[in-house]
Amino acid sequence: MLVIGGGVTGAGVAVDAAARGYSVALVERTDFASGTSSKSTKLLHGGIRYLPNFDFAQVHEGLVERGLLLQNAPFLAQPLEFVLPIYEGDRHPVGIPFTTPGGIGINQILNVGLSMYDVMAGKRGIKWHRHLKREKVLEMAPQLVQTGLKEGFSYFDGQTHDARLTFTLIRTAAQYGAAVTNYTEVTSFTKDADRVNGAIVKDRVSGQEITVRARHVVNATGIYAEQIEGLSGYEPQASVEPSKGVHLILSKEDVKIGNAALVLPETEDKRILFIVPWGSRVILGTTDTGTGDLDHPRATKEDITYLLSYINRYLGLHLTEKDIISTYAGYRPLVKPRSSNSSTAKLSRSHSVLEGASGIVTIVGGKLTTYRRMAQDTVDVLSRRDATKPVHATESLPLHGSAGWGRVQLELARRGSELGLTTEITEHLGQRYGAEAQTILAMVTEDSSLGTQLIADLPYIKAEIVYAYRNEMALTPEDVLARRTSITLEDRQRGLGILEEVAALMANDLHWSTTQQQQLIAEYRDNIQQQIAVEQGQEPTVMTQVSNGGTR
Repeated sequence: MLVIGGGVTGAGVAVDAAARGYSVALVERTDFASGTSSKSTKLLHGGIRYLPNFDFAQVHEGLVERGLLLQNAPFLAQPLEFVLPIYEGDRHPVGIPFTTPGGIGINQILNVGLSMYDVMAGKRGIKWHRHLKREKVLEMAPQLVQTGLKEGFSYFDGQTHDARLTFTLIRTAAQYGAAVTNYTEVTSFTKDADRVNGAIVKDRVSGQEITVRARHVVNATGIYAEQIEGLSGYEPQASVEPSKGVHLILSKEDVKIGNAALVLPETEDKRILFIVPWGSRVILGTTDTGTGDLDHPRATKEDITYLLSYINRYLGLHLTEKDIISTYAGYRPLVKPRSSNSSTAKLSRSHSVLEGASGIVTIVGGKLTTYRRMAQDTVDVLSRRDATKPVHATESLPLHGSAGWGRVQLELARRGSELGLTTEITEHLGQRYGAEAQTILAMVTEDSSLGTQLIADLPYIKAEIVYAYRNEMALTPEDVLARRTSITLEDRQRGLGILEEVAALMANDLHWSTTQQQQLIAEYRDNIQQQIAVEQGQEPTVMTQVSNGGTR
């Protein structure tokens, strides 16, 4: 089986197929998780906003998958409490498409909806929701504007690190025998009797082209699904409408948020906005707007103004663009309806597995939380094609780094303390790498300088840089700063302050020339400057040609 696409969906397909005994190869045109799979709100959820639309099957699916990931990757997925305040005059909280006269009875409607949310989670539920009196809402979220606050609710969902989840899946697939490569692009397909039986794959580092023969080809390229299908010469089965979601990263100190996330109750366009604690930072998002440059999604000045207006309104803050640590934007691969005049906010997040005349199987739609079910449904199609009984091994398959997690946690705490690392750093390593954090601590044991903290107010250490290119196929500074770690998002300088240091660490092992090293530094700096320019309402200039340094 050849899987095209190294995001969370493609990685999930590779895991599922390899676990069933298929011989699997996965190729990714750029870097793993470089698209939508590193641009989410970092949440695992059923989607309370879908309840008012009676999308019960979709909500149930999300809640089941949330529970399975909490079970199968306990180091990477944690429960998170949400506080939903209700204000006088609220008519469409959490995007409810209908209302009542004067908003009377909205709280009862929400209570019923949240009860259904809890029931649909079944045995995989976290905790039952609670109705909160005004005083309790303010106790849990004292930063909220008090004027007009009536009451509220609390409920539970999950939180993860989307890019780290993707890398964990990549490692899991490899553990089960899959061959996985980044910076390898499918340029065309090979055929036998008009059916696709392989692909021509170009290594974007060396320029070499190879032919990969495959009995099955899976297209898991998200917003690029139609383009990939088009390479077969047949009309694409996929019909995808990209929708841009923008997030802001702010300081937890500036927002004054506690350990619970906040759901902003109402927006004019009936969106749900979340304020989510994320270490020492806070994620604010998301928007749901139309398309743009698919290769370079950016947060515009208008997007930023929209998000800041709501956090300032409900939290009584006066945050401006100067308070933003970073922004990020990505495109959701929404399944497009037959009607061409629908808002992307109303399109379905549910997924579809499509078989075309070419023989390619395309998986489109879905969301981060349901990646495993999407992968399972895709491989089920191929199992039926092969006349074999589907076996759903991934329902109880621990992901790479999860084995013996309870014992590993204690061992990491002990070893981290012996090495002089702070509790914050040791916990960070555990939550991002699981049992693989032991490999990182072994590097520090061998070379104490690798235990040096990279940025004063963030828990990253030098050993993570080395681990990224030795163990996770990072080939550029951007691979390390933007995806293997989240320094690009969490650092006030967006990684520019340590860029030279990171590149120097990578240069020796990856055999970069001085020219290559400087070019990669320039490309990363150019990318960040482009992003900042768009945020400030300036026109972006032409992007520098990306070149991937070094050898694998």
